[in-house]
Amino acid sequence: MFVDTKAHRSARALPAPRFRLGESRGFMGLLFMLPAGTLLLLFLAYPLGLGVWLGMTDTRVGRAGIFIGLENYEFLWDDGVFWLSVFNTFLYTVVASVAKFALGLWLALLLNRHLPFKAFLRAIVLLPWIVPTALSAIAFWWIYDSQFSIVSWTLHRLGLIDAYINFLGDPVWARASVIIANVWRGIPFVAITLLAGLQTIPPSLYEAATIDGATAWQRFRFVTLPMLTPIIAVVMTFSVLFTFTDFQLIYVLTRGGPLNATHLMATLSFQRAIPGGNLGEGAAIAVSMIPFLLAAILFSYFGLQRRRWQHGGTD
Repeated sequence: MFVDTKAHRSARALPAPRFRLGESRGFMGLLFMLPAGTLLLLFLAYPLGLGVWLGMTDTRVGRAGIFIGLENYEFLWDDGVFWLSVFNTFLYTVVASVAKFALGLWLALLLNRHLPFKAFLRAIVLLPWIVPTALSAIAFWWIYDSQFSIVSWTLHRLGLIDAYINFLGDPVWARASVIIANVWRGIPFVAITLLAGLQTIPPSLYEAATIDGATAWQRFRFVTLPMLTPIIAVVMTFSVLFTFTDFQLIYVLTRGGPLNATHLMATLSFQRAIPGGNLGEGAAIAVSMIPFLLAAILFSYFGLQRRRWQHGGTD
């Protein structure tokens, strides 16, 4: 005879394990993240691991290599062209990122005002970002042409120069030219993102500052900038990452020339690995970029942490 005790009733009340998993928010979250996580493993983690492995081999195009440890990195340590590319990469990244931030912030503040045709102006600002990088580079290639440059022609007609400038043939001019092209292309991303951040700042803060007698500069210094700092941290992190790993713009404009003056680590890695055939050395150059990229990601992380703190979070 069956006795309906309290223990039996409790056992019947407990749901089956599969139903408990289905009701768990953590399990459902992991389930929904599984497709994206699989794609990340296939297209990010696997190439990264393969690149690290190739950097420790003497693999060449068409020939499997053997493990040689850190020999590729020892060779790069004494390679003057590699260190020149490191210098070019940091110069290119720092100058272009600072210029994009300054001009992008100025443009965002301008577009945040009550201007006529504001929506049309925002669409125009986005054009450099929408145009494919290769097409932008070809346009700049014509602008910088040593014989048909519109810039040189204008300056010559104004009497400011005696001869056309060889923008892409002189090392100093070539560095400046590729930086200007990168700044032109990157300003829209910074400007539109900062504009979105500006529109989240409550107008009451500006009204209170104005009542307290704050000037325009003081409102920017003590209201706009602190409220915009988390957005700036994230935007500049992505801007630095995009600039540091730039390849298309440099490769189409100069292919690293003249005299390796515009070679970045990304373009040098490609040149050594594909046209040069030394996959191991090219992979080692690419892996050498990882510490800097990790530093930029940590910078973004701390920016997000400050954002939480401003919203009342404690972690």
